[in-house]
Amino acid sequence: MKKLYLFLLILLPFISRAQSADSAWLVNNYIKKEVTIPMRDGVKLFASVYLPKDQSEKHPILMERTPYSCAPYGKDKYRPYWRNHLIKYCREGYIMVVEDVRGRWMSEGVFADVRPFNFNKKTNKDIDEASDTYDTIDWLIKNTENNNGNVGVSGISYPGFYANMASLSGHPALKAVSPQAPVTDWFVGDDWHHNGALFLMDAFTFYLGRGFGLPTHGPTTKLAKTYVYPTHDNYEFYLRTGALTNFTKIMGDSLQFWNEMMAHPNRDAWWQARNGRVGVKNVKPAMLTVGGLFDAEDCFGAWNLYKAIDKQSPATNSKLVIGPWYHGQWSSIDGTHLGNVRFGSNTSVWFAENIEQPFFDYYLKGKGNADTISKATIFFSGENKWHKFKQWPPVDMTETPIYLQQNGKLSFHAASTSKATFDTYISDPAKPVPYTQDVHFLRTREYMTDDQRFAARRPDVLVYKTDTLTSDVTLGGPIVADLMVSLSNTDADFIVKVIDVFPDDFSYDNKPNFTTGSEVNSKYPLGGYQMLVRGEIMRGKFRDSFEKPSPFVPGKPTEVKYTLPDVAHTFKKGHRIMIQVQSTWFPLADRNPQQFMDINQAKDSDFVKETINVYNDQSKIILPVIK
Repeated sequence: MKKLYLFLLILLPFISRAQSADSAWLVNNYIKKEVTIPMRDGVKLFASVYLPKDQSEKHPILMERTPYSCAPYGKDKYRPYWRNHLIKYCREGYIMVVEDVRGRWMSEGVFADVRPFNFNKKTNKDIDEASDTYDTIDWLIKNTENNNGNVGVSGISYPGFYANMASLSGHPALKAVSPQAPVTDWFVGDDWHHNGALFLMDAFTFYLGRGFGLPTHGPTTKLAKTYVYPTHDNYEFYLRTGALTNFTKIMGDSLQFWNEMMAHPNRDAWWQARNGRVGVKNVKPAMLTVGGLFDAEDCFGAWNLYKAIDKQSPATNSKLVIGPWYHGQWSSIDGTHLGNVRFGSNTSVWFAENIEQPFFDYYLKGKGNADTISKATIFFSGENKWHKFKQWPPVDMTETPIYLQQNGKLSFHAASTSKATFDTYISDPAKPVPYTQDVHFLRTREYMTDDQRFAARRPDVLVYKTDTLTSDVTLGGPIVADLMVSLSNTDADFIVKVIDVFPDDFSYDNKPNFTTGSEVNSKYPLGGYQMLVRGEIMRGKFRDSFEKPSPFVPGKPTEVKYTLPDVAHTFKKGHRIMIQVQSTWFPLADRNPQQFMDINQAKDSDFVKETINVYNDQSKIILPVIK
C-alpha cells in the first residue's frame, strides 16, 4: 500500500508539469480574438475566438454558448483549456469559440432564463436562442479565417440547454451537437423542481447566493453582488428562514425569474414554453447527449432529452452516454469515484478518449469512424462496467415489481394475505429529514451516493429490505414508485430512495484510490454501507396532474405513482436491496405545509404535522430489471 501511495505522490507533480507545458503550448500556438457578433435584431453578442496559428489545413469550429461568462476577458488572457481534455481539441487544431449569451456579461440585449423556443418566427424581431446560434454560426463561418465550414456545439448544464437550442437552429454548417447534462424541464426534473417540489437550496443559492439572477447593466465583466448568509449551516439557515414567502422577501423585486416562478405554482403554459424537450423535431446535426448517473443537478435532462429526440426525430443520428458521474465530472481529469463509492477506473478519461473526441473528430474533421460509438453507452455502477446498447431502455428490460411488506420486508413476491396492513410515520415540517448526515454550507454532490444509515435510524423514515441476494440483480431504465397511502391532512410529499446495502464485511481491499488530488476517505466504515442508487420526490397534490393539483381526502387510501430518473446499477450477490420512504428531504426540497394550498404563498403558520400510512403489498416499486 505504501508503494501505491508513493506512486500517487510521484504522479501528481507530473500532472502539474504537463498542464504547465500545455498552457505554454496553447499561448504559443493560438491567437485569441475578442469579437462582437451582430444578431438579426441588431443586438451584438460578445465572443472569444481562439485561432490556431497553423495554416497548413483548414480547421473546424467548436463552440460553447454560456450565461456564465466567456472569461477571461482580454486578448492576452487565455481560457484554461489545459486543465482538462479540451486541450486535445486544441492539439487537433480546432477553432475554439466561447460566446456570452444575450444579456449576460459582455453581450448586449436582455437576458431570459431558459428562453422559450420560438416556433413562429416571422420578422427579425422574433428571436430565440436557436436564432442567436444561427446568426453566430453564420458570422463565424464568414468571418473566421481558415475554417473548414464545419461547426460543432457543446455545453454542460445551462450551456447544455443552449447546445440543445443550437440543434434546432437549422444552420447547414452545424454538423454535430453535444448537450451535456442539459437543462430541459425546470418543473418536472431539472434543477429547480422535481415533480413539482421546489429544490430550494439549489435555486436560492443560484439566484441570490451566487448572484446569477440579479440584473446586470452591461456589457460588463463584473458579477452582481451576492447574498451574505447569516450562518453556513444550510439545514439551520433554511429552517430558520422558514416559508417560501420569506425567501421571496429576501429576493426582493429585482430577481425577475424567482418572482415569476413563484407566480406559477403549477405546470401551466408558462412552464410548458420553457420545456426544452418540446419541438425537438427534424434535428439535422448528429447528437451526442451526455449525463451522469449521480448528477445532483440535471440527472433528469440527459436521459429524457435523448428519449424525446429518439421519439420526435427518429431519423436523427442520436447517441446517449451516461457515466457514473456527478455534474460535469466527465469533463474533469478524475472520474474514478464519487464520495465513498469507487468505479474501478478513470471513467472520465475513457469517455473523452473513446466517445466525445472521436464524435467531433468524425463529424467536423472527417477523421475516424463514428459508427463505433453505440446508440447508448451506459456505465453500470455496482458492476463497474460500461455496456453498449442498440436502444435505451434496453430491449430485454422487464418492469418487475418489488413489494413493501410488513416488518420491513421487501420481496419480489406479494404476500398472500388479504388483510390490509400499513406502516405509519409522523411527518413534522419543524424537524424535517436531512438529505445528508453532515453539516454543510452548500449542497454536496456526494449525496447522490451517500450512506443512508443516518436516515434509516429516524422514526419518520420507513425502511424495507430484501434478504441477502443469492445472485446479481441488474437495473437499467426508469424506476416507478407506486405507493398506496392515506394521510391525516390534505397534502404531503413522498420521497422514495432505492439503496444498495453492502455486506457487513465489505471493503475495497484496503487499496487507495488513484485520484489527482481528491482522495477517497479510506477510513469510512463501508461494511453495511447503504449506498443511495436513486432517490426522488413527488409532491403529492400533483399525483394525477402537474397542471391541475388536487387535495387528498383525509383517511382515504390513495395511489401516488410517479417515475424516478433512469438507473444503471447492479446489486451484486451478497448485497441487499433497500427502499426508504419519507416525506421530507431537507433542505434539498422545500417543505410541504401538508395542507392543500399554493405552497409558494404559504406562511410559517401553515406548516402542520401529519400522520402518514403506507399500505403493505399494495405499495410497490417497479424496477427495470435486465436479465
